[in-house]
Order: sequence, then structure tokens, then C-alpha cells
Amino acid sequence: MSKWHILGAGSLGSLWAARLAQAGLQVQLILRTPARVDAYVQAGGLTLVDQGQARLYPIPAQPTTHDEPIRRLLVACKAYDAVSAVTQVAHRLVEGAEIILLQNGLGSQEQVARSVPHTHCIFASSTEGAFRKADFEVVYAGKGHTWFGDAQGNAAPNWLDELSKAGISHDWTDNILSRLWRKLAINCAINPLTVLYDCRNGGLLDHTDEVASLCQELAILLHRSGHPEAAADLYSDVVKVIQGTANNYSSMYQDVSQSRRTEIAYLLGYACQKIDDLQLQLPHLQAVHLRLLTLLKERGLPSH
Repeated sequence: MSKWHILGAGSLGSLWAARLAQAGLQVQLILRTPARVDAYVQAGGLTLVDQGQARLYPIPAQPTTHDEPIRRLLVACKAYDAVSAVTQVAHRLVEGAEIILLQNGLGSQEQVARSVPHTHCIFASSTEGAFRKADFEVVYAGKGHTWFGDAQGNAAPNWLDELSKAGISHDWTDNILSRLWRKLAINCAINPLTVLYDCRNGGLLDHTDEVASLCQELAILLHRSGHPEAAADLYSDVVKVIQGTANNYSSMYQDVSQSRRTEIAYLLGYACQKIDDLQLQLPHLQAVHLRLLTLLKERGLPSH
């Protein structure tokens, strides 16, 4: 049984680490610096709050500079940090090591795969909900599902059984890129507009014409990108997400409101780059992208 090395103690990384440890599996957290490891040790470990019940998991932690070999690495940081984070532990990755990428959007997965060609990258798309209540304390906010897949078409790995043991709802798919494109499209139809209209997700029910226009164009992009199945019933699914998360603020809204860097380059930015590559004219998507870039510039936030 290989150890689960988890890079990043943010919301999803902490959630996975705690749930795997709870199932009695070997888990090793990797933190950026020795100072972060010291702070973690002072906290006594990771705290998971599930259905109002808090439980502490004293999972061992080490800095990226440690020399323990890594055979399986779960990367749970933001898309824009993925390559630099993996580069910091590249010297520890054994030949053929598995890297499981839990990033939002598209683009970062290919960047990581290129940066460590001696490894085997597995892409993931998750609807699990979690947020950090404090440093090294995470709240399990909503049970979801995670899809895994290999863009190179390799078979499902044996460690999926370990996820079942940990109660992590999952499936292996032979078409993970369509899953990732579908999630990207849903995010592109919701997140930017919540920022531009300064509203919770439910506020977009007052702008359904604009949402519908974006979904129409996203469906064209999905078809032209070779993922027609990801375009099926896109608008109706987007409306369901808006209604089901009406009281929530989108992740992009939260990032902007807290003056944090967004993942725009891996969501709407990635979509608009594909539009240019395919020489398409999708004016609503391109206009929303420009409006969002302008807003980020006004707020002094990066646009990449």
C-alpha cells in the first residue's frame, strides 16, 4: 500500500488528508516551508469539521525540501500554483510516480505533465465542498463526487479501492477531458457574472438572458473543441446549479472580494484562448472576459 503524499493544506487538500487518515490509510502532508510545518505542529494536526463535529487528525507533515521519495502525490493547490508546487518536489518523484491533479479549469494539468515527464498524471474533477475555517481547520461543506481519468487512456489504478474504504464517492471515466470541459463551462457561465454583478449565485436568476447567451456560445466552443457530450443540456444544468447554490458566493467572487488572485486564466481565459485558436467569433464570452479583466485591473489583481 503506497503512502498518500498530499501537497497543499488548503480546503480540498485538508479534506482529503483527513478522510484518508480516518480510514487508516498512510497519509503525509507536504507544506511549503519548515516554518509552515512548525505552525502545523503547534496546531496539533488537521481539524476536520463534519456535520458540526470537529475532530483532530495528527497527520505527519514535512516541508517540500524533505528527501522522502514520492510514489503517489495528490496536488490540491490552486491552478496557478500547480506547476511551481510540483516543481518544488520534482526531485522526490520516483520514475513513474502518480500525480493526481485536483485543479479547477483546464491548462494547469498539461503544464504539470510537461514539467515532470517521468511521472504519470491523472486528472480529476470534483464537486466536493469544503472551506477553511482557520489555519489547518477545514469544514466539510457539501458531499460531492469526484471523477478521475487518464488523458492518455491508461487503465484505472488500484488505489481507487482505498477511496472506497475512505467513503470518498468517485468514478473512473475514460473521457476525463469532457468532464473537465463541462465543469469549466458551468464555471464560465456563473463565476464571472457573479463578480461583475456583485451577487451571490442566486442573483444570476435576474440575468438569465445573459446566462443563456453564454451557454449558447459555450456549447459551440465545446462542440468545436471535440467534446459535444459536454454541451448537452448545458443551460438547464447551469440554472440548476444556480438554484441549488443560490445562497453561495462563487469561488471567483470570494477571491475578488478578499483581494486574492483568481483562477481566471484557467477558466474564462482558457476558453477565450481556445476561441482564438479555433478562429471563432463568440462575442458574449469575449465581452464578459474583457469586462472581467478590466475589473481585476481596477482592483489591482492579476489577470493571469
